[in-house]
Amino acid sequence: MIRTLRALPTLLRVGFAEAVAYRAELVVWLLSYTMPLVMLALWTAVARDAPVGHEPDEERDFAAYYLAALLVRLMTGAYVVWQTNMEIRQGTLAFRLLRPIHPLVAYAAENVAAMPLRLLLALPIAGGALVAIGGERLTHDPLLLALFPVAVFGGWAITFLAMAIVGALAFWVESAMSLAELWLGLYGVFSGYLVPLELFPRWVSTLARALPFRYMLGFPVELLLGMTSRAEAAGELAIQWAFVAVLFVAAAGAWRRGVRRYAAYGG
Repeated sequence: MIRTLRALPTLLRVGFAEAVAYRAELVVWLLSYTMPLVMLALWTAVARDAPVGHEPDEERDFAAYYLAALLVRLMTGAYVVWQTNMEIRQGTLAFRLLRPIHPLVAYAAENVAAMPLRLLLALPIAGGALVAIGGERLTHDPLLLALFPVAVFGGWAITFLAMAIVGALAFWVESAMSLAELWLGLYGVFSGYLVPLELFPRWVSTLARALPFRYMLGFPVELLLGMTSRAEAAGELAIQWAFVAVLFVAAAGAWRRGVRRYAAYGG
């Protein structure tokens, strides 16, 4: 543990240098996260023609929601499943296993180190639009604002650990990407990424609260927009971090078992 903590600053510097070196690839990756803008155009057009709910200014509500969803998605995205799947298949994971740092720690540092550059590219556009279009929709509760970064980090941790578990399945199957696509499909529905959960039937919203997807995006968005009370926010935050703890144990176990049977091949 002490050795890992000492290595973290170096891992973060190396990860940031890689993000800068491959900034064109990062821009392309960021463009793949623009679905909230597509859904924003769709739902504002629907709200313009006919009311969706009972709010008097639904167009601005949709604008605030999807711009907040875009910001949260950019801050909580993790691409570890693609890294692990490729390195396991090509045999290059062996180089990571020779190092005294657990591969998941290295992957996490690389993902976190790319966040400043990610935000530098996206925050001025999405943040400026959010303030201009739906700025009054943002919460002014200092407690909810203080919990927002904690919830965002929790959302990233759930995403990273879940993708690490899916990526670890490549130790047993030829490719884990089909399972990753299934996970992302469920995420799009139950996280509020494509459609706000409050527009679904009540049973869907209830089901979403029992799954980790909502805590990856919907919950941080609700905090930012003040769509939840302080008491509810505290309870939801506890549930989110319970998911983080469960997924951490599952990811560590999956990697421990997978590495035992790992044999480098490919080239």
